[in-house]
Amino acid sequence: MTRLISQYTDLLDRLNRLDWLVPTLARLTFVAVLFFYFWNSALLKIDGSIFSPSSGAFGQIFPKAAEAVLWDVTQMSFFQRIVILAGTIAEFVLPVLIVIGLLTRVAAFGMIGFIIVQTIVDVTGHGVALGGFFDSAQGLIDQRAMWVLLFAVLVFKGAGPISVDAIFGKRASE
Repeated sequence: MTRLISQYTDLLDRLNRLDWLVPTLARLTFVAVLFFYFWNSALLKIDGSIFSPSSGAFGQIFPKAAEAVLWDVTQMSFFQRIVILAGTIAEFVLPVLIVIGLLTRVAAFGMIGFIIVQTIVDVTGHGVALGGFFDSAQGLIDQRAMWVLLFAVLVFKGAGPISVDAIFGKRASE
């Protein structure tokens, strides 16, 4: 029995030495599962230029306000334009930073904030049911919790060795 326990603890020690694997797989999973979701969503928010928000952006981010003015982007307030511009830039920039592994922790933390805001808008503006944890249904809260967990791994573990952050870290330590 002690031999079995020893083999088990040896295996755990070897797994613990693979600390680089978790953040690398988290970034790879992000690219495979969520990168194009956010990128395509950002593309829907522009009308020829990043400084020209589309009616789709107005409707996605401020659905009730957009509907009230029949999605006329000329009726947007200054605040709404700034929020749409900031959200669109974030939706383009943060995923790219995560993919290349530059400022990964900051970008992942920003994505967590983005998901929180996105979820609030989906529930309050679009009437999407939030759902609940520990039920048999796969609801919005379940999906977004998994996304946040993916980004939390990057916040706490960083980008891993195959990243621009790692290159800068090596140069700084020389």
